Amino acid sequence: MLPGYYTAAAGMLTQERTLDVLTNNIVNHKTPGYQAERVVTTTFDYEYAIRKDAYGKTHIGSTSPIRLVEEIPVLLDSGLLQETLRPLDISLDGAGFFNIQDEEGEIYLTRNGGFDIDSEGYLYLKGSGRVMGKNGPLKVNTSDFTVTSDGTVYNAENQRIDQILVTWPGVDQIEKYSNGMYRAKEGAENADTPWADAKVAQGFLETSGLDVNREWVQVMEANRALQACSTALKTIDEMTQKAATTIAKL
Repeated sequence: MLPGYYTAAAGMLTQERTLDVLTNNIVNHKTPGYQAERVVTTTFDYEYAIRKDAYGKTHIGSTSPIRLVEEIPVLLDSGLLQETLRPLDISLDGAGFFNIQDEEGEIYLTRNGGFDIDSEGYLYLKGSGRVMGKNGPLKVNTSDFTVTSDGTVYNAENQRIDQILVTWPGVDQIEKYSNGMYRAKEGAENADTPWADAKVAQGFLETSGLDVNREWVQVMEANRALQACSTALKTIDEMTQKAATTIAKL
């Protein structure tokens, strides 16, 4: 009956991870530019127990089919644009990310364009860092500036300040960090986004694009599956104990 343990336990772990991902989506559904995640399980059921050692992997026997979490990809879909009329709100329509530089000089990627101005006049994202232009951190001094569809920033006197840096490493070349922030994977080319593939809109914020009702339905499905696996595990445990007691009486 040990194979049954593996199946039920793997099911519980998979559904717990699914619940974590779904509830995180729901919590962040109002975060501008948030990109939803999904749990992807293994394509084929595992049917062998494997021993790992210094010489590699060795099959040591068969077990019940189980499914495990293989990856948790980010759904890089553009959300709807919501008009705010706030000049510091800037959205992206199409492929690409804003580049944010933290105090240590690390570069992060985000679709969240709800910016502010720091004490030194730089455009920044609260809790993350300064918005990068082509020539470095973007200094606007006041909120009286204009951004064109290609990200070029002009001051109140219509003088060009810089161009917002928008890059696109590729779907498979980013890794999630936290709070809707991402990083380009080591060795990935964080190339500029062709402006034919993206447009900038000032006074708008990109919504997460999440259907909260759909997320809640999936939460309920995952919760029921978790309960089913838990019940199965309890039943197998009771059967094992009964079998051990019976054998001991022989």
